[in-house]
Amino acid sequence: MKLGLAGGCLLLLMLTAAVLRRTQAAPVPGPPCVLPKARVCDMAQFKSLAPRELQAFKTARDAFEESLLLKDYTCSHPLFPRPWDLRQLQVWERPVALQAELALTLRVLATMANSTLGDVLDQPLRTLGHIHCQLQACALAQPTAGPRPHGRHRHHLSHWLQRLQQAPQKETPGCLQISVMFNLFRLLTLDLRCVASGHLCV
Repeated sequence: MKLGLAGGCLLLLMLTAAVLRRTQAAPVPGPPCVLPKARVCDMAQFKSLAPRELQAFKTARDAFEESLLLKDYTCSHPLFPRPWDLRQLQVWERPVALQAELALTLRVLATMANSTLGDVLDQPLRTLGHIHCQLQACALAQPTAGPRPHGRHRHHLSHWLQRLQQAPQKETPGCLQISVMFNLFRLLTLDLRCVASGHLCV
């Protein structure tokens, strides 16, 4: 039986808790989320973001790059290496990975909002917060969980979740900020679009 995009999103996100228990990986803690009252799962709206929203992210990244000129960082192990691609995961795993990726991104950007970048981060934080809340709404809207995941893909997902979970302890604050900021457009144009496209992302 084939599920629609919304139904599939709801079902797959409810597997998050089961996956984390079985892989012994905890979700990356993020800021509190105000869920929409209707809790409607509509990830399809994120197949493409409005130009003004993308411009806000570009402005924030440009400002961050300028600030790096005044600092000296040596980051040898990028948090998001080249092989990071949600298409490597099964469809049900992708929203789980995206939710953890978003939570870490929001956590890091929130700490940066108190710096001189505060003004340019306002809109990106609102946009990412809305996306993250929508993912949570999708999870809560599903009344029952489906079959438990199994197979080698579970271990692949576990590795990604553990990498995100351990990043704040293993990375210096500066390198963590660099990884997150330079990952923003890949998150928005590749990972988010892939999850929003469901089975059509191949």
